[in-house]
Formats: sequence, structure tokens, C-alpha cells
Amino acid sequence: MLTHHRLPVCLSLISTDLPIWSAIESAATLYQKDRERFHLLLTEPTLHGDILLSAATDVSSSSPPVSPRLLWLEISPYRAVMTMQHNHRLNYRHLWEQGVYGFSRYWLREDLMGWNGQMRLRNFTRSLQMTGHPLPHHLRVEYELWSEKVQMGHYVLNVEIHH
Repeated sequence: MLTHHRLPVCLSLISTDLPIWSAIESAATLYQKDRERFHLLLTEPTLHGDILLSAATDVSSSSPPVSPRLLWLEISPYRAVMTMQHNHRLNYRHLWEQGVYGFSRYWLREDLMGWNGQMRLRNFTRSLQMTGHPLPHHLRVEYELWSEKVQMGHYVLNVEIHH
């Protein structure tokens, strides 16, 4: 039962106790795997160095554009997995299940500060809510991020899927 839909999406990540906020608006493809499982695939807008390109931005041609990052979310009312793949620097994968310690794993490439390896953190999912039927309209994940016994903040991931 694989069906897909091309839809606008807004994905945001905020910290409730640290000055961290990020949002992405992009077109995404929503694949329905079965009755309650979906895959959402989106590409971040093109970056030019560390600057987001827009129609109003004047960027010199001497700085080559950075390849876009691919975000892949596997979502259901019970579990969410988010994977980001980027050819050049950083990749990561988060696994969230309500009331469960999941993992957040980051891979850094060698060309970034001469280090190549992975970093694994734990996350505790306080709340996972997916709304909308038959297709999801909203996903909200509230979680804590941990390194060993040190809490590294509380976070909220929101995904709004516009139909």
C-alpha cells in the first residue's frame, strides 16, 4: 500500500531551556507505508556557505553552493525516526518512542576539524503525538537529550504537513 503525495511542510526544532531554534519550510513527499505508518522525505533549501539563499539574497559567485541536506522521517502514532544525510559534513539519526530512552547518533566526517567518527547520545521521549486522518497533519515530539548522566536540554520537534 505505497502511496505518495507532494505537500508543503514546516519542520521546526526548539529548545525550551536553551537559545536554540530552527525552522525549515519546504516541499516534501509523504509516502503512506500502511494504515498508520508514513515516510516523509524533504530537502532543505539550498545553502550557500552558511547563508540560506532566497530571492532577495545577493551572493557572490566565488562561494560555491553547498549541496542540500536530505531529511527523512519515519512516523507513526507510536514512534518517529529522523535521519539527515549530507554529503559533506554531518549526518544524524534520532529515534523517539514515547516513554522510552531512544538514541541520537551523529556522524562527523574527517574533513571537519580533522576528526572522523560518531557521537551517540540518549534521548528520553516525554511526548509523541501525531494527528490527522487518513494522512497526518501534525507531528509533535517532546524529548530530553542526555550525554551519560548530563542532561543537554529539553527539545520540541514540530512537523506541520499542509494538505
